[in-house]
Amino acid sequence: VDAATEHVEAAGLRLTALENFPTSFYDEVMLGGPGRDEQLAKLKRTIRNVGEAGIPIFGYHWAPAGVWRTGTETVRGGASVSAFDAEAVDEGLTHGREYTEAEMWENYEYFLREMLPVAEEAGVKMCLHPSDPPMERLGGVPQIARNFENFRRAMELVPSDNHGLEFCLGCWSEMGEDLAEVIRYFGERDELFYVHFRDVEGTVPTFKETFVDEGNYDEYAVLRLLDEVGFEGMMIPDHTPHLEGDTDWEHRGRAYTVGYLRGMLKAMRAERREREPEPS
Repeated sequence: VDAATEHVEAAGLRLTALENFPTSFYDEVMLGGPGRDEQLAKLKRTIRNVGEAGIPIFGYHWAPAGVWRTGTETVRGGASVSAFDAEAVDEGLTHGREYTEAEMWENYEYFLREMLPVAEEAGVKMCLHPSDPPMERLGGVPQIARNFENFRRAMELVPSDNHGLEFCLGCWSEMGEDLAEVIRYFGERDELFYVHFRDVEGTVPTFKETFVDEGNYDEYAVLRLLDEVGFEGMMIPDHTPHLEGDTDWEHRGRAYTVGYLRGMLKAMRAERREREPEPS
């Protein structure tokens, strides 16, 4: 962690967030397996290391089956994007059996009760990423981080100032939830820690990724609302289209999204100056 921090700072930047334990590091925790406590001990050490390195935010997911897509589609300019269609999903079991909703919530509460005191002591804010896609279940495993109601429950299970949302706009767009209502609810509670800025066309059970400027929601209105509720956390581009000549990590697609975001931020700040002129 220290080496990564030094590498970033050498480029004149700050490392303000990390995300995701590898699934294999805490699958026993998520599924209530016999190795749960051994894995938890290692997760606690990770959070302590992140805190010692001065990194204030750590994102995680609660989706043992991982991210699912069923194909790709071609969009503007010949770019390719990932897509999901529930009818094309293999309905086999990914973890040997069917799990119940109650089991997943019980395991999640156990995780929070063990981890959040460590995060508080380490000065690290942990934030929950939505299930992607936000289906009720995948591979026989309930996806508890799939809607507004469940996120409210997740934040209320073990109250902590160090627990909030890794607010993936693309996943919330996939859900079809009212983004303005969601942003106001969690923003007013200071529970939006980290934003993934992307969008999709369509909602579950069928959707595809898009360029950030042509999805389901008004991206500029969302940015202004985040500002209105006082969001000051980390914001990054997320999944992007794969452009002609792009890398595996979509450097060109991400550059487009970063440029678009910076343009919106500049416009928003100019609007703010017009509304609130400096005192003479």
